Amino acid sequence: MRGHGIFVGAVVLGLLAGCGRPYVAPILPPAHRDQVAASYDATWRALIRALAHENVPLRAVAKDSGVIASDDFPTPIGVYADCGRVGETRLEGEALVTFTVFVHSVGTNGTEVQINAKMRTQAHRKGSSGKLKPMPVYPCASTGRWESNLLDAVRWLVRE
Repeated sequence: MRGHGIFVGAVVLGLLAGCGRPYVAPILPPAHRDQVAASYDATWRALIRALAHENVPLRAVAKDSGVIASDDFPTPIGVYADCGRVGETRLEGEALVTFTVFVHSVGTNGTEVQINAKMRTQAHRKGSSGKLKPMPVYPCASTGRWESNLLDAVRWLVRE
């Protein structure tokens, strides 16, 4: 009798799982890397100014090691964050992003900047209908726009 109950339970769980739509996670891109044609000090100052202009909350700033780490800050899903889809419906709402920036001199060629971003949903819904919900939390991938915009601002500030 006991084996029969386990079998029935497994069949019920299988049927329930078949009713839900699968979550399809976005493909995670590699870290964003680019070079700025300026000295380390000029790039560092421009980077700090660009982050201040964007009002990004910073957790750690270490110029000697070339590392800047942020606290979580919100960003719209679809603009800077791709949070995947449930079935055929894209997730919409707000994501939380945390980033770490690594800066190092590459000699006379300028300064290399690498941005690692980690994102997850904060409040989302399936498609454009319904209320935003905090749970479940889904991993998100960067669209690369925020990183590109930041480095464009750094390049512009270096020229000032």
